[in-house]
Amino acid sequence: MSMKKHGAYVGVAVLAIVYLGAFSGLVASEYRSAAYGTPERFVPLPELDITDYNARMLVLAHVSTTTETISTASTSVRVISTTTPSLWPVSTVYPHADAILPFKRVVAYYGNFYSKAMGVLGEYPDAQLLAMLASTTAMWTAADPGTPAIPAIHYIATVAQAGAGKEGKYILRMPDDQIEHAIDLAKQVHGIVFLDVQVALSTLQYELPQLEKYLKMPQVHLAIDPEFSMKSGNRPGTVIGTFDATDINYAAEYLASIVRDNHLPPKILIVHRFTYDMLTNYKNIEPLPEVQIVIDMDGFGSKEKKYGTYNRVVAPEPVQFTGIKLFYKNDVKPPANGLLSPAEVLKLVPSPVYIQYQ
Repeated sequence: MSMKKHGAYVGVAVLAIVYLGAFSGLVASEYRSAAYGTPERFVPLPELDITDYNARMLVLAHVSTTTETISTASTSVRVISTTTPSLWPVSTVYPHADAILPFKRVVAYYGNFYSKAMGVLGEYPDAQLLAMLASTTAMWTAADPGTPAIPAIHYIATVAQAGAGKEGKYILRMPDDQIEHAIDLAKQVHGIVFLDVQVALSTLQYELPQLEKYLKMPQVHLAIDPEFSMKSGNRPGTVIGTFDATDINYAAEYLASIVRDNHLPPKILIVHRFTYDMLTNYKNIEPLPEVQIVIDMDGFGSKEKKYGTYNRVVAPEPVQFTGIKLFYKNDVKPPANGLLSPAEVLKLVPSPVYIQYQ
């Protein structure tokens, strides 16, 4: 990633103006006609609040700052100096206006309606599930009022299987009615949707177009799971799979083209990770103005183990944003010692903006 190296070496007393300058993305300045056939009337597209965006990124990175005003012969300049070196925030493109991150935190319930073993989505009746999600979302907003939480349904739409199936790809694609049920649940709580893809012996190039009619919806986002990307040819579940930066960039560009073609707000791309080899060549991953990328630490276990994986695997290899998965069962099963609380998660550096419950 061309601009990350610069961001990785931000040191003591680095000026915020450097941070600003490191972003290559430009705020959209195009204009659209208010009504067809009346080109003299133009309505400006919404613009990103860059000042707010920068401030929020610094808060997520736990970067301590001081502010002073320096007067010159012709102007006064506000200078923000960091007091501690940090890999975060990452210097990369600004998103287009109406981006969700970092203005809000996403709280997602994960799983598949066919299986109680795959996550919380398959374990409870709809009404109970949505009440739980609403309560959990409110808990996160209370923990960090400056970053309101929004609910999400994170549905595994392409599921890796033990059997090869008719195509020999070891996957099962969910029927439309199940995906539409996920979308309907999110609508009931004014939330968003993530469609999760486990490619197994298939490819992103083949599987993503299967979901395109849903990805064209403004509230539907994408997640991809390297654990079940079996480039080795092994059956899913026998070894941990992997994605390369080229795979992430393909998915991001695929989403970006949908955003551009359909005039949508930016999409979020979730990439699960709990080992080094699950994601290779991270420096080559390129966030886009149309797509915000979250690396989601989804390992389970004790609080110490989860902190360790986050701090060893995710935090040292910055891409853009981070997330964390919390397991209602596996994180409390001995020898694990309990689910991480919002306060404990928010202490992580950087603070995750995507929280997933399985």
